[in-house]
Amino acid sequence: MAKNTSIRSTAAGAARSVGTAVAGGAPSSGKAGLIRRRKKPSGALFATVGWTVALSCLLPMLAVALAAVTGGTETIRHLGETVLPGYVGTTFVLVLLVALGTGLVGVGAAWLVTMTRFPGVRLMEIVLILPLAFPAYVLAYAYTFVLDHPGVVQSTLRQVTGWGPREYWFPEIRSVGGAAVMLVLVLYPYVYLLARAAFLQQSAGAFLAARALGNTSLQAFWRVSLPMARPAIASGILLAVMETIADFGTVSYFGVQTFATGIYTSWFSLADRAGAAQLALCLLGFALTLALVERSTRGRARYHHAGKHQATMPPVELRGFKAALAFGLCVLPVLLGFLLPVVILAQMGLQSEQNLLSRRYLGFLQNSLVLAMTAAMLTVVVAVCLGFYQRLRPGRSSTLAGHISRLGYAVPGGVIAVGLMVPFAAFDNALDAWMRANFEIRTGLLITGSIWLLVAAYMVRFLAAALGAYEGGQATVHANMDAAARSLGQSPLGMLRRVHLPILTPSLMTALLIVFVDVMKELPATLIMRPFNYDTLAVQAYRLASDERLEGAAVPSLVIMLVGLLPVILICRQVGRRN
Repeated sequence: MAKNTSIRSTAAGAARSVGTAVAGGAPSSGKAGLIRRRKKPSGALFATVGWTVALSCLLPMLAVALAAVTGGTETIRHLGETVLPGYVGTTFVLVLLVALGTGLVGVGAAWLVTMTRFPGVRLMEIVLILPLAFPAYVLAYAYTFVLDHPGVVQSTLRQVTGWGPREYWFPEIRSVGGAAVMLVLVLYPYVYLLARAAFLQQSAGAFLAARALGNTSLQAFWRVSLPMARPAIASGILLAVMETIADFGTVSYFGVQTFATGIYTSWFSLADRAGAAQLALCLLGFALTLALVERSTRGRARYHHAGKHQATMPPVELRGFKAALAFGLCVLPVLLGFLLPVVILAQMGLQSEQNLLSRRYLGFLQNSLVLAMTAAMLTVVVAVCLGFYQRLRPGRSSTLAGHISRLGYAVPGGVIAVGLMVPFAAFDNALDAWMRANFEIRTGLLITGSIWLLVAAYMVRFLAAALGAYEGGQATVHANMDAAARSLGQSPLGMLRRVHLPILTPSLMTALLIVFVDVMKELPATLIMRPFNYDTLAVQAYRLASDERLEGAAVPSLVIMLVGLLPVILICRQVGRRN
């Protein structure tokens, strides 16, 4: 305590010395006063940017709520009598299946690779993350090509048995169950990563005490280890559930009617803006409820180990049949969620007539890269300003701005798209009417039809991911560095530029890469908000799959998957280093 007080006193004294030296002994006048006046705008600048970003993230939600309330009750009454019960029921069933599936696969795999030893366990610990590179809709295209009625599996079955189309039963891939399987295969790594970290941090004391009291290994796991890891597991499952309710490509292609497909249908097919806003409000309420549950669960995750030394859990050596079974259980989700889809998509791409190097496909690739790079750079810059504002002025105001800015990660892309389109379309129409009435000039859709509004939607959607990566690196910058920089006369902006950013370059590059890949995979917001004739690889894959041209959809899908591998490789390297 004395040491910290001494450091602060020394820094304060140095700051006073610098001010006195510059001002010639008069800190309140001359150049010293000019220095202080220059420092103030920098702090105010970060506060202004932080709250501007927070209000921008809040705008889509407020716009959705306002449009839903002012749209009248006729639309929602009609929806309640027709499709709304189906949307609620289907979404609930899908969420329940994905929660159970990701929990079983993620927790089971995490326990096997952390608490047992079998041949290939180190490799399995890393490759279990690979399915995270796939968007669920890409997986849906690959498995539909293989498992649908004209696919190779059912065709081979009919040839071998001689059965006709109506003489056998085969699971329907285009169903709620099929969509749940696709989502489980790509989302279980969320649960796996968090559960694995929780199991690695557990002490062996409680587990060994349970064994000493007569519990078997399975009983000790169920009664001790699993409850201790419950907050981390719950957080992973809730993340998977939020991705499930935001999914549009998979459920739309499989013909599963959820809130996400209902919003798109109301907006485009029925041209019912009020209905889309009211459905978006229902989905927004569900998503924010899940976000609050996830935050409260994570906030209560407090476990303490008695004693000074924490013994690690001793892994169990598996041999023979048990080792083979453990290896098979770990390799199965990797096989189904990564290896097999890659082989299927590669074969489909070779059979297609799509040329990735053609002018048309190069245009799709250019559009995707421009959107992803622009959105990634804007989002990271905004995350730096907001994160530095929270560090510069810790308190209720900056904390509230940070919490509001993070709400976007829990809001589906379709809801954000509707929330931005409604107010800006009204503004464009009002401006066009005013210009025609006063100057006889038609302005058209200046904002609504631009890529900048789409980039803003990406920023709102993925700002939380960039903030998480930036704040993880910012935690390594000690507060004494800030005090030393300020004592040497640096303004907040100079301290950020000369001290923080050089240290945080790896974290910023990670944040840039995460947002870049997320934008490349984003489908619902891009479908709703993209400018006319401005298609991306994700839109092209969705369009070809909707036309049942699955071989053609494999080409852009493979490119999306390859781009998605980049952050997954970074995660795999971190896991490998920890090993």
